[in-house]
Amino acid sequence: MNVFDSTTGNARRRSVRRGAAVAAAALLVSSAVWHGRAAESRSSGTPATHAVSGVAAGGDRRDSYADIVRAVSPAVVTVYTEGRVKASQTARPQDDELFRRFFGDRFGQGNESGRAPSAPRLRGQGSGVVVDRDGYILTNHHVVDSAQHVRVEFNDARMLDATVVGTDPASDLALLKVQATGLVAVSLGNSDSMNVGDVVLAFGNPMGVGQTVTMGIISAKGRATGAGEGGYEDFIQTDAPINHGNSGGALVNTRGELVGINAQILSNTDGNIGIGFAIPTNMARHVMNDLRKDGRVHRAQLGVTVQPMTSDLAASLGLSQVSGAIVTTVRPGSAASEAGIRQGDVIESFNGRAVREPNVIRNYVADAGPGSSATVVIRRDGTPHTLTVRLDEAKPEQQARAGQEDTDADRAALGVAVAPLTPELASRVGASQETVGLLVQDVNPDGRAAAAGIRPGDVIQQVNRKVVQSVDELRASVKSAGGRPLLLLISREGQPAYVAVRPANS
Repeated sequence: MNVFDSTTGNARRRSVRRGAAVAAAALLVSSAVWHGRAAESRSSGTPATHAVSGVAAGGDRRDSYADIVRAVSPAVVTVYTEGRVKASQTARPQDDELFRRFFGDRFGQGNESGRAPSAPRLRGQGSGVVVDRDGYILTNHHVVDSAQHVRVEFNDARMLDATVVGTDPASDLALLKVQATGLVAVSLGNSDSMNVGDVVLAFGNPMGVGQTVTMGIISAKGRATGAGEGGYEDFIQTDAPINHGNSGGALVNTRGELVGINAQILSNTDGNIGIGFAIPTNMARHVMNDLRKDGRVHRAQLGVTVQPMTSDLAASLGLSQVSGAIVTTVRPGSAASEAGIRQGDVIESFNGRAVREPNVIRNYVADAGPGSSATVVIRRDGTPHTLTVRLDEAKPEQQARAGQEDTDADRAALGVAVAPLTPELASRVGASQETVGLLVQDVNPDGRAAAAGIRPGDVIQQVNRKVVQSVDELRASVKSAGGRPLLLLISREGQPAYVAVRPANS
């Protein structure tokens, strides 16, 4: 991910914007901007020596948040990054309007000798929050991703070099360190205790105009946008205005406590429309502590993939409530497998906490810690069962795409992402309720399945005349075929058809 972020938008497409400037998805809240500040550090005054530990919202004197702003502002910083554009055959900066705007039409065209010019040095800007008086600062992973040089500016105009202690793409968090002591640090609040409707203040440096504070409420909790690099999302949604450059800034409550790190916005105009997302501090605390200790985050894993419950699925399973997550696959040898969890089980609670939807169970498991024992309540054939699970540790490559291990393996095998066919899914794609197989959810346009004409919505019923009803059965059938062509029986809009899939090396 480049540190220079594209801010171009598409007013006709509603999307959560986040990513690199030369990639398809653009970083949202932390827009990179050219900034011509001098390289020398600046220092003025003596740093404060206290921490923000919670303040009242103006007491009886006036209806104002000035006391909170005065206390929190010294703990909010601007993060400046510097790096170089990475050469890529798939991401061509010379074709990007934003790069032409700054480098001119000759950018990327080479010189008279025919050699491409050296990669331009780019500067980006985001925000951060001092969380420890000894110089530790929380920000977003996408703010400092690929940065070669990071500097931090305080609200008293001091500029300090910063080192990246560690980053966690899965949660989009990063921990920085500056060589300073006695800084003002904001206290971490309990984000779980915040309620929809609570007033919050958002701090940061939007659009490079300087430190700014805006006010709003918590609009929702437990949001997942799916726009990040990883799957560990539990966003606080707020209507407090946040814009490009606010990434990594503070979301605080009316006691002056940090309850979130600003991370994304949802917009079809490339500007704030009142739908912003912040990473809750209870998640950030875990990430921060692990990064500070080991430079990486340790998370537990259960070894299952799950899908959300719907009213139709609940009715077909004889459930009185639409809650929980249905287990679609269980990885052999995983913690779930060892504990007796099976495909088709409904996970209702984890360590006494209700599971509302799939993203919740993933976050609960991750925070439980590798090697810990957990109590999982599942419902099987209408009967509840309580199981004890000893959790494994998720590997870094698994954390990078949380919950996608099975999907990635499917893509590698055929170039498709599939899910077990349920009665509800069958009705959506025009298949009969008696149809069994795997629903094709996504197709890699460069994969083997796409070349054979398979498309999303198809149902794979057989592979080489063997019925497949689970992801594991599909993988086993593909693997057993070796280098021979695959004969797939598919159902498309209720009509059966055979499709031949060429070997992977053909």
